[in-house]
Amino acid sequence: MKIKTKSKKLNKTWLHEHINDPYVKMAHRDGFRARAAYKLKEIDETLKLVRPGQVVVDLGASPGAWSQYLRRCFAPKEAGIGGAAVGKLNGTIISLDLVECEPIEGVQFIQGDFQEPAVLELLEAALAGRAVDLVVSDMAPNLSGIESSDAARVAGLVELAVDFAQQHLKPEGALVAKVFHGSGYTQLVELFKATFKKVKPIKPKASKDRSTETFLIGIGLKQPKR
Repeated sequence: MKIKTKSKKLNKTWLHEHINDPYVKMAHRDGFRARAAYKLKEIDETLKLVRPGQVVVDLGASPGAWSQYLRRCFAPKEAGIGGAAVGKLNGTIISLDLVECEPIEGVQFIQGDFQEPAVLELLEAALAGRAVDLVVSDMAPNLSGIESSDAARVAGLVELAVDFAQQHLKPEGALVAKVFHGSGYTQLVELFKATFKKVKPIKPKASKDRSTETFLIGIGLKQPKR
């Protein structure tokens, strides 16, 4: 006699929800690698952050849905939903993640830990002295379930993204960073307010209702470090 474990029930429930998720279906239809593409899409459509010709850095990029969205924003209209061929993108996208990401045409990918100085040096080398228009960060640590520990790790990644933005953004540039409501959230909002002229939190419709995930958007540096 087989006994269904709680874990198996949870996996079955997750799979059922995933298959029937409208954003998963949309991602499959539109050729995006993940439903996360629609989070950035809504943020962009709300605040008009992405424009052709920009230099954009995508942190925590894998599996690449945000870079795919950015690439399509930089592609000629006649290229269709699949984007443009290499050499025809009107803009630069540099993506980075700890784990491997399947190549995206026209996007430069760096594999490594953003917390490591050597990896940051590779990213700076790829920029070749160019100022950045937009930094998007979907970075998140593997959560342990211990609230205080997880909050500290989330905050650490967000603080690194903010520091990178201060060092490399154009004065009018913007940062989009994933955060979580709970311990440490208020401090991160205050960090954004101290760093940017305009700060707006957005929970996109594509973020699941039960998730504490939200995104902080900072626009216009108060005191660029460049």
